[in-house]
Amino acid sequence: MTARKLTTLENRAIAHGLNVSDGHPRMPLTRGQRAIVAELGDLFDQAAKRPFHEIEEEAHRSFLHGLGQHAAPVGTGRLVTCYSSSVAMDITARALAERTGSVALVHPTFDNIPDLLRARRLHLVPVPEHRFEEGLGELPPEVGAVFVTTPNNPTGWVLGAEPLARLAAWCAGTGRVLAMDTCFRGQDTRAQYDTYRILEDSGAEWVVIEDTGKLWPMQELKAGFLAWGEGTRLELAEAFDDVLLSVSPVVLLLITRLAHDAVDGGYAELARLLAENRRTLAETIDSTGLVLKEPDSRISVAQLELPESIGSATDFYDRLVEHNVHVLPCEAFHWARNTDGGRDVRVALARAPEEVRAAAAMLAEVSVRMRADGRR
Repeated sequence: MTARKLTTLENRAIAHGLNVSDGHPRMPLTRGQRAIVAELGDLFDQAAKRPFHEIEEEAHRSFLHGLGQHAAPVGTGRLVTCYSSSVAMDITARALAERTGSVALVHPTFDNIPDLLRARRLHLVPVPEHRFEEGLGELPPEVGAVFVTTPNNPTGWVLGAEPLARLAAWCAGTGRVLAMDTCFRGQDTRAQYDTYRILEDSGAEWVVIEDTGKLWPMQELKAGFLAWGEGTRLELAEAFDDVLLSVSPVVLLLITRLAHDAVDGGYAELARLLAENRRTLAETIDSTGLVLKEPDSRISVAQLELPESIGSATDFYDRLVEHNVHVLPCEAFHWARNTDGGRDVRVALARAPEEVRAAAAMLAEVSVRMRADGRR
């Protein structure tokens, strides 16, 4: 049976119940963020008076420099703003499809990435995370691009600076494009080395997708950024022009303010919240048969492995929904082999602590009940 699409399940969670399903930030505003939101009227006034390119460049610089990306191509014309990272992903997929028919893609990862690539008729070759660190020398010769998500969703795995340098050099030497989704970068300092400096120094053709939508609970006021290298020959600018004119300058001004607030303590506050919620989840499920996977992950989701006596992740998900609690079964993350995720569920952590406590308590209760049922 084909795994149910993750976004479909996330939409179901938004409609009703306790939603620890999607990875979007849904915790309360911090004091600093609330003060910024209170100034939305002033941001509208600024947006009407200032040139768009000036507002956009300021947002790019504030966001990316605040995450250590000082070599990002701000102001060069090779960094554009999209409504979301998914739009940037589709533009990238379209450009890659004009270059190659086959892409090596990290496995597992969020299923809309392979879905968008396949929609452009690209053949996908699954690559485990560790292979990006150890080398990709055995890839089929027809593979013309390599696509990696770091930090990866749902595992939280991060490709370090040295492995990235080796990977980029290998892509440069073999004539392959290196594409990266770094949408969770703001949640993990281990991913905040200057990716752009490494990529540009490598001589590879490269594309990077960034996202502001995983960091701040702004009710989907967000943007995705799409950047590419000076020597990248993909038709990205043309594909972008076919999709949109520009995003809202008000959203860009909001991003600038939020980025400054984040550097002034907001990122640390987010990290504390995610760590607290991960700890709460781990403590609540202790002795229930559920196991927290990747306990060192720092991103806003956590994977739990189910005991064999429970059944499948989908069975567990369905039982939780009966109690109006929504997580994600992990089959669809394993886009090439759904069965690899058949015993895992994903829990979102960018929530108020009381919501995570309530969800964790129900996870524990349902796990104990299903284990007891399985022993009968």
